[in-house]
Amino acid sequence: MSSGVALPTLDLVAPSVAFPQPLPAADVYAVPHTGAAQLGDAASEASTQMSEAVAHGLREAGEAAVEVLGALSGALLAGRAAMLTTRVLASAAVRAAEEQRCLERQEELSAAAAEQWQAAAYAVARANARRTALLARCARDAGAPGDGGPSRPDLPPPLDPVGRPLGEVRAELARLEEALRRAEERRTAWEVARLTAVLDGAAEGDDAWRRLVADRREAMVRRHTASRTAEAERDEAGPGEPPRPTADATADPEAVRALGADILAALDPAAASATVELAVGAVGRAVGRAALDPARARRHLVEARKFVQDANRKARRRRADEEWAAAQLDFLTRQAPEDTEALDEAPDAVGPLRRLLAEGVPLSPGERRTVELRVSERVAHLEALYVQAQCAHALSELAERFGGPADASRPEGQDLRLDWAPDGWGPDHWLRATLVGGTLRFATMYRGGPGERGPRERALDDARCAEAQERLAEFTAVARELGLTVDLRIEQTEGARPGLPGEDGAVVLDPVRRTFGGQPPRGKPDREQSVPRYRTVGDEPR
Repeated sequence: MSSGVALPTLDLVAPSVAFPQPLPAADVYAVPHTGAAQLGDAASEASTQMSEAVAHGLREAGEAAVEVLGALSGALLAGRAAMLTTRVLASAAVRAAEEQRCLERQEELSAAAAEQWQAAAYAVARANARRTALLARCARDAGAPGDGGPSRPDLPPPLDPVGRPLGEVRAELARLEEALRRAEERRTAWEVARLTAVLDGAAEGDDAWRRLVADRREAMVRRHTASRTAEAERDEAGPGEPPRPTADATADPEAVRALGADILAALDPAAASATVELAVGAVGRAVGRAALDPARARRHLVEARKFVQDANRKARRRRADEEWAAAQLDFLTRQAPEDTEALDEAPDAVGPLRRLLAEGVPLSPGERRTVELRVSERVAHLEALYVQAQCAHALSELAERFGGPADASRPEGQDLRLDWAPDGWGPDHWLRATLVGGTLRFATMYRGGPGERGPRERALDDARCAEAQERLAEFTAVARELGLTVDLRIEQTEGARPGLPGEDGAVVLDPVRRTFGGQPPRGKPDREQSVPRYRTVGDEPR
């Protein structure tokens, strides 16, 4: 093989990937002449670290319970979680809980390590978002007039799975979810008490009405609490619709009163008070008309039902928006480790998210688009870092398996460049991979210019090209273990490509005149004849 191209795609996120250390720029490069590629000490150290990290990661594959989540894997999983729907996150939470129960029952798990970590990370994102949204609601109510709202729930801190083994994360997640369940139940009970106080006040002196409302209070708490479980969210099972008034149900005043109470009992505990008052007023008018005009009473109950449906829809949407905002905020405010490249900040997205949680001010359509854009940009950046790290890890693993030095660097205009001279190739041949804009290009290289190659040299070039195809088949297999799909397309199958040492470590080749190096043709140099500092092979930077 002389050259090939691939577009690596990210499948499952391998759990143990850390943020890559900043790679050195390729300032000095010497193609092997003693059987070893020589780069700066930093590059050699980075190559050694990559080899050790990959070897450790592959040894740990399948041992998800003891595998530690890397910072880059954790950030990427959090970003993917932020872009998912509530239903998908709830499904992941259900899977994570079932996997934990399987371990407790000592049953075999069918999911791979990456799948188990993905379910756990999504469940963590869901729990942390609900925690943040719940605390924000309590803080807003504490500042409202009246009884001051419920006390701030005593919850564990948000769960950060990075640097922890999966078994520990699952145990912490179970504790956090149980604490959330209790806190949300107390919060719901407080909201129901506030709601029923409004319903009581609508019929002052009517003891029968108060009894009807009180009889339904506990059912309201249970129904709402049950609708907030992961299983209910996965199945999209809401709290249920209010009963529909029928002609038979409005035959007498007592039936109208009972049906009106059932309709109001279907209110979401967090329903807006203005809409609640409208619904209560419609029920009151229905009760007043029941004896004289059952048909009109039924119309008022239908009106009340519509008010309840509208209030519930808005309350659920508001709660979902708060939890969505909490997940976006958590992801956008994450920081990379201190010794790695910093992540771009997004103040234009973070500000509106903080305001929504602190003040309950909904995002405008433009602000929501900005948030979604900033999240997708950061996810894309993390995915690019992940692909770079895993491509480097894959080549390092090959070097460990088959011998020979492997080095990584980042020349100007390239995301990553990898050079590897398998055992027996040096000093005159090596395999090069360059990653630019998500495109991975491979080339079999020989040391020298594009001049005439003798029969023995061409035969050796072809032998190296044939061996390179075998090594690249291994590369795609290792990459798959690391969460990448690399569909390699061979562009040229014979003849290695020439390369000369360049001051920046680039291979300098003019694709038009097929001349080499930094020397222009004889004669007066001009703008068209001069060779730029960076050249390409084919159409990609080298």
